[in-house]
Amino acid sequence: MLLSAAFVLISIASFSQEKAGKKTPESAVKLYTCPMHDSVAAKKPGNCPICGMNLELSTKEQMKHQVTKSYACPTHIDVTSDKPGKCSKCGMNLTLSAKEKMKVEEKNNFTCPMHSTVQNEKPGKCPYCGMNLTETKKKATAENQ
Repeated sequence: MLLSAAFVLISIASFSQEKAGKKTPESAVKLYTCPMHDSVAAKKPGNCPICGMNLELSTKEQMKHQVTKSYACPTHIDVTSDKPGKCSKCGMNLTLSAKEKMKVEEKNNFTCPMHSTVQNEKPGKCPYCGMNLTETKKKATAENQ
């Protein structure tokens, strides 16, 4: 009995160590799908063989892009960057991804009551008006209620 329990523990430990060390390669295959025909999938962008519409990144690929890159174009989801800048397709400013916005909100929890753009990790004074920065309240979520 002890021997089988030890074997199970060792197996679990070695599997978790292997899994923790693996990372998804950047060169992983991206899937493109037709917005009108879910059954059409391709490894490269192109046109749908049924209706001729442009193939778009699959929903799963779009979510990966939103999570892994810091900045994205609000209109063109496939345009992403790890630095702020302009979209290469339309010229719009790239915006922070949802994950990065949450990081900033979590990190910068002191703000000026008069200048909401002034945010800091620590209490201090507003550089514009000299008022003390106040701690911002975290938004209530369904988990906290």
